[in-house]
Amino acid sequence: MICPACAANDDRVIDSRASEGGKAIRRRRVCNRCGKRFTTYERVETAGRLMVVKRDGSRQAFDPQKILAGIEAACGKLPIAAQAKTQIVEEIDEELHREFEREVPALTIGERVAQRLRKLNQVAYVRFVSVYKEFHGLDQLIDEAQDVRERASTEVPGQGNLFPSGE
Repeated sequence: MICPACAANDDRVIDSRASEGGKAIRRRRVCNRCGKRFTTYERVETAGRLMVVKRDGSRQAFDPQKILAGIEAACGKLPIAAQAKTQIVEEIDEELHREFEREVPALTIGERVAQRLRKLNQVAYVRFVSVYKEFHGLDQLIDEAQDVRERASTEVPGQGNLFPSGE
């Protein structure tokens, strides 16, 4: 590392610790030339990140925190554990990085979040879908809520759907 005081490239590490919940390594260094101490952080490079293709065609870097924010908004004051919300985010993040190399449609992300929220909590699902599907009236909200109620009465927990409806 280049010393911020004298610009020499001659230092040694005197302490290393995990930082940011294990996502970075904090290193304390000392310059062998001037004796100045400084701190550096080592993180995994994220240059090859996924890009999200929005509905309008624009692109932005994939950020799992945006998924979490959407889930938290949908869950509102419902009694849903924070661990369940973060688990959904982690599962979706892992799936997307496994299935897509460079770009992922925003609609795909929304569908996966909706799928998991439907299993987690019906109210959170309807709240999320009302924004995700851009409901423009009360009739659409009522139709979706009735669909959730009908499916809940016929679905067996833990059993996959034999004939997917193509939603």
